[in-house]
Amino acid sequence: MASALRAPLGAGFSRLWTAAIASNLADGIGRTAVPLIATTLTRDPALIAGLSAVTFLPWLFFGIPAGMLLDRVDRRVAMAVANALRFAVAAVVALLIASDSLTIWSLYACLLAFGLGETVFDNATTTVVPALVGRAQLDRANGRMQSAEITIQNFIATPLAGFLFAASIVLPVWLTGAGFLVAGLLALSIPAAAAHAHRAGAAGAGEVGARPPLSAVVRFLWEHRFLRRMIVLTSITASALAFAQGSVVLLLLQTFRVPAALVGVVTAAIGVGALVGALVSSRFVERFGRGRVMFWSILVSGVGILGVGLTANVVVAIGSYAIGAFGVAVWNVPWGALRQAVIPGDMLGRALGIVRTIGWGMTPIATVLGGFVARIDLRLPFVLGGGLVAVLTLVASRLILSASAQAPAEEPVPEGQPS
Repeated sequence: MASALRAPLGAGFSRLWTAAIASNLADGIGRTAVPLIATTLTRDPALIAGLSAVTFLPWLFFGIPAGMLLDRVDRRVAMAVANALRFAVAAVVALLIASDSLTIWSLYACLLAFGLGETVFDNATTTVVPALVGRAQLDRANGRMQSAEITIQNFIATPLAGFLFAASIVLPVWLTGAGFLVAGLLALSIPAAAAHAHRAGAAGAGEVGARPPLSAVVRFLWEHRFLRRMIVLTSITASALAFAQGSVVLLLLQTFRVPAALVGVVTAAIGVGALVGALVSSRFVERFGRGRVMFWSILVSGVGILGVGLTANVVVAIGSYAIGAFGVAVWNVPWGALRQAVIPGDMLGRALGIVRTIGWGMTPIATVLGGFVARIDLRLPFVLGGGLVAVLTLVASRLILSASAQAPAEEPVPEGQPS
């Protein structure tokens, strides 16, 4: 087992990882630049928080169709087309800025289009991993994807976006578009093993058999008691974290007086915690078990976010935020690997689409509510959101700890391994 855990992840996974790095570079620049651009158009906390809400809104309406699409088409082509769309949207934003025609409402519209592409590309990135590595390697593969995302977005893309924005408002937008275009082209180089859903059992390795209907996918998720309860729990905790963080740019700029050019640097400092969490998570799972790691990580994330709202000291706030980010990153790795292991491969795309639709579909509402609460005090959403996550974790402790006992679905044959 130890040799399987530490065996090379393979060339196919490396190509997926490279495509994800390029996309994460674009994502990191865009996610920092867009709120900064918005602050040149409005200083209303509710409108700023609304940007985060709009980013996740497509998951509510297109998350399930995106999953259905990925179970039917070549996932590599879907990733390329999705990022071509995001490149086109970035070009539109850049042209609106250059012509001095950008408004907060046109920015909202462009973010909606960005989100449509994200539902396909991000869902595909997660869905193809089990086709490229063995089940024993899922935690390590997800940890590698998480650590790359955090490193690129927080330590390269985010600080770069702040400096580019300070130099010219349009520069980070063009670089965002270029990153999406490159990532889409790289996605086409991923091996054919990742093109379609595996069907374990009747169909051969890499062969697509008759897929179960959407109703069967919904029934599987509903009848799987652990998954059903965990989907509800993670949806509420994700919404609580989104509620807290929707107006974080204004918190940094107005409450803690961070210069706009240094917002990316502060975000990078927070990202240290997330990076460490992603790097150590799979080791934690090996040593302590998935259930205990998931319990303590989500509890730590809630306490960290709560701490941001309870301090007036910028250094303490950044440190507490980093602790919260550490907890979230540790949680994401085993929870992602567990879903990939438990859900059969021939319904994975649609199942993950449903899970994200439920979880991320609630996020826009929570983010907007957090923006309105931030009108009272920019720290208050962190107190309420972080406190709720901590309380829910304690209430659901038995459920979370039972993660270690979950039986996986029949394992598909990954690329390069004998059937």
